[in-house]
Amino acid sequence: MIQKFIDFLRFEKRASPHTIKAYQTDLEQLEVFLLEQYESKQPERAESVMLRSWIVSLMEQGANPSSVNRKIASLRSFYSFLRRRKIIDKDPAQVLVTLKTRKHLPEFIEERAIEQLFDEEEFPDDFTGIRDLTALELLYGTGIRLSELLGIRLSDINLYAHTLRVLGKRGKERIVPLTGPLLKILPIYLEQRAPTEPTDRLIITDSGKPAYPMFIQRMVRKHLAVVTTLDQKSPHILRHSYASHLLNRGADLNAIKELLGHTNLAATQIYTHNTIEKLKKSHQEAHPKA
Repeated sequence: MIQKFIDFLRFEKRASPHTIKAYQTDLEQLEVFLLEQYESKQPERAESVMLRSWIVSLMEQGANPSSVNRKIASLRSFYSFLRRRKIIDKDPAQVLVTLKTRKHLPEFIEERAIEQLFDEEEFPDDFTGIRDLTALELLYGTGIRLSELLGIRLSDINLYAHTLRVLGKRGKERIVPLTGPLLKILPIYLEQRAPTEPTDRLIITDSGKPAYPMFIQRMVRKHLAVVTTLDQKSPHILRHSYASHLLNRGADLNAIKELLGHTNLAATQIYTHNTIEKLKKSHQEAHPKA
């Protein structure tokens, strides 16, 4: 049944590869637990008490509350699928309660550090340098996710309309504007990028193959290490920085939501906390009675 559920996620829900892998891993871990503790390898026959005991065992092993909550979400989705398909009559995951977790504000790079990255750091004029600069400008200039960057095809770029077509989570398409720096660097990169390459993916490796996650992560980490001491030096922190800087400069929250490709405003509102924290800091530093 796990495989049928995974196929459902992949082909009907069109979930991201990351989500599919996470859900499959969680359910396979449950399967092992049920076999060891209850001599049963069929999750579809599990009872509420069995699921509860698995969650308790995870907590006793010191699992992060966020990780446990994700596993609970996996269980809820799996058993909801079984219930809809009439494979089970009662949903044993309904009794599970998510754990309280601390809210972590998204880190972002200060604007002056971003300016240093693009205005002061020297990128070589060869293909590698121009490719790296293009990828960084796309990540920060449009706020796209790593998976979205890797999915960009040559046909998704419209230099005349100054737009980029992005395929987001669950295949949802959106159009984002291209910044001035991108309109300058993209034609140079496209000229350097051999048109005879066997792939139509925009960002490619030095050997001409489509770029892959670790390739971009290493590249971003290398360049961000020059301008920030933050522990997190990932493509996603450029997305956080993009959203935070837009909000700090007065952009409408709903507009930021659409640009980021969020399905609901709650996911975008987390960036307002960073703005409030910045206001508090300014108040503390400047107000005579602070």
